[in-house]
Amino acid sequence: MDSGLTNGVLVPSADDKSVVGGGGVEDVYGEDSATEDQLVTPWTVSVASGYTLLRDPRFNKGLAFSENERDAHYLRGLLPPSVSCQELQEKRLMHNLRQYEVPLQRYIAMMDLQERNERLFYKLLIDNVEELLPVVYTPVVGEACQKYGSIFRRPQGLFISLKEKGKILEVLKNWPERSIQVIVVTDGERILGLGDLGCQGMGIPVGKLSLYTALGGVRPSACLPVTIDVGTNNEKLLNDEFYIGLRQKRATGQEYAELLHEFMCAVKQNYGEKILIQFEDFANHNAFELLAKYRTTHLVFNDDIQGTASVVLAGLIAALKLVGGTLADHSFLFLGAGEAGTGIAELIALEISKRTNIPVEETRKKIWLVDSKGLVVSSRKESLQHFKRPWAHEHEPVKELFDAVKAIKPTVLIGTSGVGKTFTKDVVEAMASFNEKPVIFALSNPTSQAECTAEEAYEWTKGRAIFASGSPFNPVEYNGKVFVPGQANNAYIFPGFGLGLIMSGTIRMHDDMLLAASEALAAQVTEENYAKGLIYPPLTNIREISARIAAKVAAKSYELGLASRLPRPKDLVKFAESCMYSPVYRNYL
Repeated sequence: MDSGLTNGVLVPSADDKSVVGGGGVEDVYGEDSATEDQLVTPWTVSVASGYTLLRDPRFNKGLAFSENERDAHYLRGLLPPSVSCQELQEKRLMHNLRQYEVPLQRYIAMMDLQERNERLFYKLLIDNVEELLPVVYTPVVGEACQKYGSIFRRPQGLFISLKEKGKILEVLKNWPERSIQVIVVTDGERILGLGDLGCQGMGIPVGKLSLYTALGGVRPSACLPVTIDVGTNNEKLLNDEFYIGLRQKRATGQEYAELLHEFMCAVKQNYGEKILIQFEDFANHNAFELLAKYRTTHLVFNDDIQGTASVVLAGLIAALKLVGGTLADHSFLFLGAGEAGTGIAELIALEISKRTNIPVEETRKKIWLVDSKGLVVSSRKESLQHFKRPWAHEHEPVKELFDAVKAIKPTVLIGTSGVGKTFTKDVVEAMASFNEKPVIFALSNPTSQAECTAEEAYEWTKGRAIFASGSPFNPVEYNGKVFVPGQANNAYIFPGFGLGLIMSGTIRMHDDMLLAASEALAAQVTEENYAKGLIYPPLTNIREISARIAAKVAAKSYELGLASRLPRPKDLVKFAESCMYSPVYRNYL
């Protein structure tokens, strides 16, 4: 059969083996198509015009349509006569993007490209990942969310508000794609370190799912960004004439819980047991509650709690090569006891427990947390939120971080506070005074909220720090040596992690899968990377990294009996690579 545009959908030729399922994980058992509504009657099938084709981002190739394709699909006269290859288009776009001096303009240009030519967008992002990752994700996405109402072009996901209560299943059916494999959902209450941005938090699910495709190879049509709009407590947004969300105070309590529960049930009903739901940027109290409530009934993952934990643990495992000893030999002090801090702490405790066979209740005692009121200690237990209580150890109260550092003498200092400049010179110098190689992770995003800069960490420790941050920092020259700061970016983990869950048909998440992902990432740091002080591999190899993480996660899923895609593939790395979406143009002849 020749390819053609059937009902506006371009169908590749049957002998084109490279495009089965459009990339990503195929629906081997035909479950998706079996439940798809068949609304088209045979006599309405028609070939769409070339004009429609040029405005469909999934199939548009712009000037890359060949002479024969232009004849076959009614494109003559709709394009200038020149024929370009994808590489030349990529070169032109990168040239244009580099002309912009304002980062937000680059973000807008990338979003426009995604809405115009999907495959070129992903080709650009994959081939220039280190340059463009900060544009489509942190730190620029933070500014984009703050100004989302002003820069809004066209909706890129589903907006489910309190107005849709009682009919969320119908709303999900309005989305044109049926074979959804991963949903990233936010309620916009705690966007990065920027607070409550309400409906404008949509930039986060859109950005995360771009990375699922570019870095993890999950096909774009299988990804669904969702924003749950229950209002906002941000007065500035409520008074902004360009705000695109509900103009009311944020719903809480039963009203909030009922809307979220309806959403979770509707998702499972519409997309099945294996749909991966990734919670993103929920406030602490809701983030922990939602994860605890749905982890036994749905395939759920919270990137702020679990993804951050996994990528930081990977960095710590890799750092052991530079500082020596095992994780159990080290002591950890956190500034910040929210979802990121406690999530990382718990995963470190689990990894030490797994390696030493010491109960996790004991391994937690190596880990200390400082919140806004000071060191988390047992005398404060009654007033602490439930997720902080496991970390309330016996110690006299300590108010300031500097005093806590002097009292605990940690070998590792981790910042997840969301407050910039909190690792002061005194704090960092104290770390350097009793550690030959102090490990300092300033993880808060965006860059302005980082606890300290890379330059400060290296200068204040006289070049001895093992440093990583959440947002990117440029290399630092100190005493004639160039230090390349590591970036503990969740993008190392969640795309490969999600691919591993999807390709194995995993039905429930287990913490051991997070440990497997961390170990897989740490194992890919080379001697050459260590020589530069790097504890994460370069992002340029991210697809290879993601395939190996996916393989380890899938292997753990099979081992735990949670995988439903049978039989298990013999070579999981090769299977992961074969599942990955390719953004290279297809031939429509």
